[in-house]
Amino acid sequence: MKWLLLISLVALSECLIIKVPLVKKKSLRKNLKEHGLLKDFLKNHSPNPASKYFPQEAAVMATQPLENYMDMEYFGTIGIGTPPQEFTVIFDTGSSNLWVPSVYCSSPACSNHNRFNPQQSSTYEGTSQTVSIAYGTGSMTGILGYDTVQVGGISDTNQIFGLSETEPGSFLYYAPFDGILGLAYPQISSSGATPVFDNMWNQGLVSQDLFSVYLSSDDQSGSVVMFGGIDSSYFTGNLNWVPVSVEGYWQITMDSVTINGQAIACSQGCQAIVDTGTSLLAGPTNSIANIQSYIGASEDSNGEMTISCSAINDLPDIVFTINGIQYPLPPSAYILQNQDCVSGFQGMNLPTASGELWILGDIFIRQYFAVFDRANNQVGLAPVA
Repeated sequence: MKWLLLISLVALSECLIIKVPLVKKKSLRKNLKEHGLLKDFLKNHSPNPASKYFPQEAAVMATQPLENYMDMEYFGTIGIGTPPQEFTVIFDTGSSNLWVPSVYCSSPACSNHNRFNPQQSSTYEGTSQTVSIAYGTGSMTGILGYDTVQVGGISDTNQIFGLSETEPGSFLYYAPFDGILGLAYPQISSSGATPVFDNMWNQGLVSQDLFSVYLSSDDQSGSVVMFGGIDSSYFTGNLNWVPVSVEGYWQITMDSVTINGQAIACSQGCQAIVDTGTSLLAGPTNSIANIQSYIGASEDSNGEMTISCSAINDLPDIVFTINGIQYPLPPSAYILQNQDCVSGFQGMNLPTASGELWILGDIFIRQYFAVFDRANNQVGLAPVA
């Protein structure tokens, strides 16, 4: 009888894993490049991923600099309202707010994106609260409201989200996403807004207080974010669990970064954030410069760090050691091969008191299945299958 009960519980748990397929599209960087705008953009803006984690705005502002999303290629579809209005969003573990464009937005950037219309939703509830999300060239300003959010076939009711009213910056016109769905801790949520996953868990919509992410290298499909469970078919071996060192972002302690057994960075240990909202792998400017030099990357006319494609087979693995476990990244992972070959590393200008911080973005997550466990405040990592 106990075995029957156990089998039933396992079956129930599996049924309550909510899977949201992610599709791969051209990144904002590629769109800007194809339209001849990338050089001017990089000339006028110096993308610094660190600004996402060390905002200069007041605490009431939600600060998510758009440069962090320049290289994003993985997007999912959600619905907001009754009946649901569809939006393409980034599922971002590096922020906590949900926001989408609205019909109140007259900026050019909103004109070719889906816009939420509160008057077409029978379940929408407005508020008098405002929200402002800082970009590199201005800010998205808007209002906060409540409605039902459809994620992977489940209804997350009474979910607070931002409706944009302005989105300055003509380059946003080329962004392949409508909005952002944040999956970090509520501690960093603007205006005290309850994040989507917290609302799901509070309503008993998922069976476990965790979610997991698999990012495929496939150009079209296969990637998925799973709410409430872990599907072991996406990884090999066992999950290695790493404690969250600071709640807010999914921040962990990293032991070292080595090449051919020699420490090239983080030699005394450092902090790292596992972030699906940063496509590249970012670290302190000096450390990244050393890596770029080691792999022979140099700046091209567009301001990108490129290497000779013929040299890739001769490059070493770069090993990230976390909680005593080695996570090697082969050159096929950290060199992005399209029409040319571009380094997947990006430098960050960090505040002096911040110490050494790394951002393990999609380049890392494509190699290692990631579980974000809120119940135990830990991140699980295992090689992808």
